[in-house]
Amino acid sequence: MPRLVLRCAATAAQAMPATTPNPFQKVLSEIASRGILLESDPALPSVVSAIIGKPVRASWWGHPRGHEIHELLGRLAQHSDIAIVKLISGKTTYVHRDLWPPLLAIATAREPWQLNKLSNPARRLLQLVDDQAEVRCDHFPPALARLIPKPGDAARELERRLLVYSEQFHTEDGYHTRRLLTWSHWARRANCSRENLPSPHDARSAFEQLLHALHDKRKSKARLPWT
Repeated sequence: MPRLVLRCAATAAQAMPATTPNPFQKVLSEIASRGILLESDPALPSVVSAIIGKPVRASWWGHPRGHEIHELLGRLAQHSDIAIVKLISGKTTYVHRDLWPPLLAIATAREPWQLNKLSNPARRLLQLVDDQAEVRCDHFPPALARLIPKPGDAARELERRLLVYSEQFHTEDGYHTRRLLTWSHWARRANCSRENLPSPHDARSAFEQLLHALHDKRKSKARLPWT
């Protein structure tokens, strides 16, 4: 197993509380232990299943503990050791800080699986993010808005290929939108060094092993974006 994964597990062991953890501590410990964890999934381990003790096949919004889940996910989004990406099967995936170097190596490689057959609106949006480092999807110049008529669709396309880092937030007027960042801008803001990154090949292998460990004999068709 790559040293990257072993280091993540060691961190989790050091962070394990001696007393029975509350739900938030339990989720943080599981993300640190596994390195990656889905938000919700009917088969694989996830944040939701860690909270309620079993997978949820329908939307967790309708669960009796839905409010608690929503509050906990909000806390995770603000945690300094957690990155949130569309990593496994295009679903929201939480990545522990120990795995940020291989995540950066993959995301910044600009390999064919990221760029081939990218739609024109997504290409224009990617160029805008590259030029400005940070873009709000509700603040497009009028000329560009005509070229990217559905910015949400273009943003999701970039997210699924790990071409940008995306974070959702509420505007001053209470609307829900997203902010797209270049990975270098995100890394500076998150205090994540870009020095001595693993090769994209080694980084992909590390995440493939992590996903294999998540399966743990479960029946799942979960995939990583490059596979």
